[in-house]
Formats: sequence, C-alpha cells, structure tokens
Amino acid sequence: MTKKNVRIAGVVMPVMTAMLLLFAGSSRVTASNQPSPTSVAVKIDNFVFGPQAITVPVGTTVTWTNNDDIPHTAVSTDGIFKSKVMDTDEKFSYTFTKAGTYSYYCSVHPKMTGQVVVK
Repeated sequence: MTKKNVRIAGVVMPVMTAMLLLFAGSSRVTASNQPSPTSVAVKIDNFVFGPQAITVPVGTTVTWTNNDDIPHTAVSTDGIFKSKVMDTDEKFSYTFTKAGTYSYYCSVHPKMTGQVVVK
C-alpha cells in the first residue's frame, strides 16, 4: 500500500493525519491559539536605560543588554532581581510573574533608573 501525503498550510503530512486535523473541529488546542511568551528588550547606552519605563503583561521576560563601553547593572529597588555587573554586550533577563511596579537602578551609577510596570 502506497502512503500518500498532502500539504496543508505549508506542512506536508500523511493523508490520514490531515483528515483527522480537518475533522477535529475548533475544540482542539493548537499553537496558534496558545498565549505566546512575551519578551521585551531594554538597552543600556550612554548611561540610560532605554526605554526608561515599560508596561508589560504578567509572564513577560525583560532582557537588559549593556551597549555601553562601561559596566552597568540592573537592580530592583525592592530586591526582586539583581544582575551581575555587565560588561559591553552582556545581558541579564528576568521574568515578571506578578503584577506590580518594579523600579530599578544601576548599582554602579545610581542616578541611572528605570521602571517596569507589570499588569
């Protein structure tokens, strides 16, 4: 018996699999209707966190990247997160799992500040 394949939405699959997918109905869970993890980038450059203030949904991962020629950190004022000292092009990420307002600063340059609002 020869197995036949079909192409649906750019994916080649056996005919039987395609038929099951087509008749499964809208009650099935697919990747397209699952919430996708969110990530946001904050760049450190010229002694500034950019953007300085961001608003993100719960579950978002924020990644700080030091684009400056000197070391910096990202440290929350309430002790929730604390990066190591990042040299040029180094990164630090933190995933926000609870709603709230998170202020942070650079421990090397305390006048550098930022804020993440999680809703």
